Amino acid sequence: MIPSPQTVQGLGGVFLYANDLESLKDWYAAHLGLDFTCWEDGKCYGLQFPYTDASGARASTIFSIIRAEATLPPHRQACMLNWRVSDLEALLTELQAKGIPIEKREDSEYGRFAWIKDPEGNRLELYQPMNEPELL
Repeated sequence: MIPSPQTVQGLGGVFLYANDLESLKDWYAAHLGLDFTCWEDGKCYGLQFPYTDASGARASTIFSIIRAEATLPPHRQACMLNWRVSDLEALLTELQAKGIPIEKREDSEYGRFAWIKDPEGNRLELYQPMNEPELL
C-alpha cells in the first residue's frame, strides 16, 4: 500500500535545542562518535541516514543540534533519542569508564537496551537489535 500525501512517510529528523551548543556537540562527538557540520546561525547537522520511504522515494533522516534562542529549563526533556549500536556492552563499558552513569539496562525479545543522559538532560536510549532487519 502506498501512503497518501497526508500520512507520515518516515522520520525526517531529530532536532535537539541546546543551551550550550559547543559543549553538547563535543559531548556527542567524544562519547558516541558523532561528527557535526556547524553554521554561523547556531545550527549543527550530524548524521544523515538515507533510506527509501514507504512510497519508494529516496529519503533521509538527520540528527541536528540547534542553539536555543532562550535558556531552556533544566527539568525539560524535549525528546528521547534511540541510537542503534552494534555492541552495546562494549559501548557501556566505555561510557562508564568516562564517568557517564547508566540509568538502566534491559534485555527483551527485540534486543538489548540501556539508557543514559547527555549533559543537558536529554534521555538517550541505546539499542542493540537481536536480529538485523532486512534492508529496504
